[in-house]
Amino acid sequence: MVEKKTAGYYIIQGTFVVILVLLALSCLLPLLYNLAVSFSSKEAAEAGLVAFWPVDFTLNAYKEIMGEKAFFVSFLTAVKRVALALLITLPVLTMAAYPLAKSKHEFAPRNMILWIFVFCMLFSGGTIPWYIVMKAYGLTNSVFGLAVCGGIPVFNLILMVNFFQDIPKELEEAAMVDGAGAWYILTHIVVPLSKPVLATIALFTIVTHWNDFFQGLVLSTGEKYYPLQTYIKQLIFQVDTTTMTAEQIKQASMMSNTTMNAAKIFISMVPVLCIYPFLQKYFVTGITLGGVKE
Repeated sequence: MVEKKTAGYYIIQGTFVVILVLLALSCLLPLLYNLAVSFSSKEAAEAGLVAFWPVDFTLNAYKEIMGEKAFFVSFLTAVKRVALALLITLPVLTMAAYPLAKSKHEFAPRNMILWIFVFCMLFSGGTIPWYIVMKAYGLTNSVFGLAVCGGIPVFNLILMVNFFQDIPKELEEAAMVDGAGAWYILTHIVVPLSKPVLATIALFTIVTHWNDFFQGLVLSTGEKYYPLQTYIKQLIFQVDTTTMTAEQIKQASMMSNTTMNAAKIFISMVPVLCIYPFLQKYFVTGITLGGVKE
């Protein structure tokens, strides 16, 4: 049967298109604005003259951020931190979520362990006890410390538990009949079927560790140990004019917090924007199938 498209149909379709375009612009325009501000002069940015195109084009903000060796050292530290966090977080979450996805009859302490995780997600001991523990284990000034300092991300654990519960039990039962053990089932059946949730959690982990600056600030005692976000955050507040040349002082006077902040935001977004297209096809499936059930 051929569907007859009336005028009302085209009005509704056109309305949906307009709404989606407006939503897309609401996401894109802030990015364009920050990019334009970062390339604009101090005077134009402070006067609010910048819209979506640079005014008095300049690269001073980027030169200040990237003109020192410390920037590239901190960038490498951030990359190491993210890579190490992925290597630790994904296997740990997978091994924790698999037994917790079982029923209470299959794994008796399931509910108690889940409640402990949820309690730890809602309540923490505070920054000072956390720092004391990290220092006692020698995890300050360490990339490994930055990778594990957040502990187990409980929200991601709950996503993975719910995703595992959606995997048909018949697959595991058939594997058990053939003599497969728990490790074989996990590595050869469950994990290959869990690409959506693994990709989703990987994206969450990358964004969390890449954008964090506070933990690097607390756990690092020197600039050479800073991850990228911590280094950029400190750049504005650690301007010592007594050690600066006349040219450096002149360049610093040509910048403002507005242009520096815009440059920071854009630099911090670029790596995630490059990674997201490769994980996007798994993202929606991982969220919907891993969502908390009623």
